[in-house]
Amino acid sequence: MTDFTPETPVLTPIRDHAAELAKAEAGVAEMAAKRNNRWYPKYHIASNGGWINDPNGLCFYKGRWHVFYQLHPYGTQWGPMHWGHVSSTDMLNWKREPIMFAPSLEQEKDGVFSGSAVIDDNGDLRFYYTGHRWANGHDNTGGDWQVQMTALPDNDELTSATKQGMIIDCPTDKVDHHYRDPKVWKTGDTWYMTFGVSSADKRGQMWLFSSKDMVRWEYERVLFQHPDPDVFMLECPDFFPIKDKDGNEKWVIGFSAMGSKPSGFMNRNVSNAGYMIGTWEPGGEFKPETEFRLWDCGHNYYAPQSFNVEGRQIVYGWMSPFVQPIPMEDDGWCGQLTLPREITLGDDGDVVTAPVAEMEGLREDTLDHGSITLDMDGEQIIADDAEAVEIEMTIDLAASTAERAGLKIHATEDGAYTYVAYDDQIGRVVVDRQAMANGDRGYRAAPLTDAELASGKLDLRVFVDRGSVEVYVNGGHQVLSSYSYASEGPRAIKLVAESGSLKVDSLKLHHMKSIGLE
Repeated sequence: MTDFTPETPVLTPIRDHAAELAKAEAGVAEMAAKRNNRWYPKYHIASNGGWINDPNGLCFYKGRWHVFYQLHPYGTQWGPMHWGHVSSTDMLNWKREPIMFAPSLEQEKDGVFSGSAVIDDNGDLRFYYTGHRWANGHDNTGGDWQVQMTALPDNDELTSATKQGMIIDCPTDKVDHHYRDPKVWKTGDTWYMTFGVSSADKRGQMWLFSSKDMVRWEYERVLFQHPDPDVFMLECPDFFPIKDKDGNEKWVIGFSAMGSKPSGFMNRNVSNAGYMIGTWEPGGEFKPETEFRLWDCGHNYYAPQSFNVEGRQIVYGWMSPFVQPIPMEDDGWCGQLTLPREITLGDDGDVVTAPVAEMEGLREDTLDHGSITLDMDGEQIIADDAEAVEIEMTIDLAASTAERAGLKIHATEDGAYTYVAYDDQIGRVVVDRQAMANGDRGYRAAPLTDAELASGKLDLRVFVDRGSVEVYVNGGHQVLSSYSYASEGPRAIKLVAESGSLKVDSLKLHHMKSIGLE
């Protein structure tokens, strides 16, 4: 199957790109002008107006961090995709950049879909992305027609780029419409690309291509096929090497699986982003050594993308509003990214994703509550009104008898709150939204290992923003990311114990400063 890669990129303009970008900027500005900030994030990346989804083109280039993202500039629901852009010198203070891509070529006329950035052997940056068209020319009833594209930046600030055109066409007889989201890396003297595919028999796969010049790509093989026949597509694939505690190289394969069915605590979201750890040799298939595991156990996590900077594997995810009602749709914006996390392998050989160290620079001040003991069904207010804070706490499980205990965040006068708790009956950390007045409810649960439970201690870092919560369990061994749409009025944080006592060894609350995108 090498006959679907053109000798030279195919460039078919149908619209003026500059005019499309100007129109998109006006669309975002119109949405931003009527934006309601009640849930708009203070220290998470979001568009100032319109809908966003997947993080794209993540990179550190010429002294700046760059985050691109899928953007629909004309509404707060998914629509024709563009690439939005923010940048920073320190990952703490961000500024908005011009929209990078709008649909302007025939091969992408219905959307500039997700992709990645990579720095070549000359130190220059290249973008790879998917061009999207509706197969019937006007809507999704006939499926997708998707191809891989490339573009080159016009300057070191990455404020604009010139599209080079299509580099990999779609063999429609071997693909069931889905064919997208390229990830590019170099191993040895060869460049490789993988992207997600739904095969002709509707199996979720990742295909492997190789290149010597980063322009002409040859198909090699199926890099990986998901073992679950219900999974029909692997979106936003990721693939990178990582060292274990003994210095052995492993490969992590990541993807967002479409079609997986809920089973117990697993796969509770509409689609579920996860990974496997295994081995890979250039030209071969990925050989998993673990089962599929979730990157994040929360309600709203999808489409993560990672990139490597000086040995650090950093990842952003999209907090996807999977299920209606989605109340921020009424506020002129919709969707945000998670905090940046650094991926490592723990001593147990599993992935750990902790907030990058830079995030401590967002702390404006610290309130140290010290140790706290709550008696049977006790409650203590930690903050009267907290819209953007980080809480660090250590629970003494061995000295606590509560069936559930933790923090009620976004607790308002109407009785609404989101509950971040340790549940002793199931041995898991939960984010429970049953008391929320706005948005989808339900709960999610992150497992603890036997060793974690036996330790008698539980460390939590809880990041509360205006409309979301991220919970990092035991240094990032598990994470839960969920939207939490607070009701009107002061947003208290309460420490509570249910049906028993709670012993907290330490609890600190940090007020967080803005990252500058409000």
